[in-house]
Amino acid sequence: METVKGSQPCPATQPQDLTEGMRSVEALTQQVKELRHANAELQQFAAIVSHDLQQPLLAVTMALELLDTHARGTLDAQAQHFLDHARNGMQQLQTMLADLRTYLRVGASEQPLTPTDTLAVWQQTLQNLRVQIADCGATISADSLPTVCVERVQLAMLWQNLLSNALKFRGPEPPRIHVSAQRQGMHWVFAVRDDGIGIDPQHTQRIFDLFWRAPARREYPGTGMGLAICRKIVEQHGGRIWVESEVGQGTTFFFTLPAAQARGRKEEEGDGEEEVVG
Repeated sequence: METVKGSQPCPATQPQDLTEGMRSVEALTQQVKELRHANAELQQFAAIVSHDLQQPLLAVTMALELLDTHARGTLDAQAQHFLDHARNGMQQLQTMLADLRTYLRVGASEQPLTPTDTLAVWQQTLQNLRVQIADCGATISADSLPTVCVERVQLAMLWQNLLSNALKFRGPEPPRIHVSAQRQGMHWVFAVRDDGIGIDPQHTQRIFDLFWRAPARREYPGTGMGLAICRKIVEQHGGRIWVESEVGQGTTFFFTLPAAQARGRKEEEGDGEEEVVG
């Protein structure tokens, strides 16, 4: 047999290597189990706290309302200011707890993903927010949107949070908002573009964190939970969400969702554009 000079036989896998590899896999599996267990405990703790705080918060709120009713007109300006400040703080805390419960419910129902017409859900969102749209005179347009595999209720929540965000953080002129979608492989990439006040690029990585609000947006009402809920919904569906923005130049939120399978090309791609003027 001829031997090629310089060639070396492939080293055989040693039993010790296999044992160490199996130990590494077992250790990683155990870490994943522990992480899931810790995450479940944390979610349960947050749910219990948000629920159990409702009763004392309600009691304090009622006491403040009664005090306001009986004392209004007898308090000096400073005392009335303190009372109003306390009432506003309690209302904000109740809103934060309600948003936290909403955040915890995302993904908890484990409903199966079904092919869903995103345009139909978007149109329902416009109906739900028709008062806000009319109040600010918004012009809203949308391309023909595709069918994707999602939980319909969560998609409605996602649309409503993003549209409410665009309506709230508007500039001095009536807002213009446009929604579009493009197919990329097995996913659709959606874009919600507005011409509002924008976001400093240095804050775009934190805008989806729980209760975090960009400094320029803290003067607006809200708890900072809406975008965190959006991120959780998208990630529960195996997608991702991000934002591109400049201060004073508007904002575009992008997110991906899995495409529905076995759909006709014409139905999935869609064409044309519709417009709603508030």
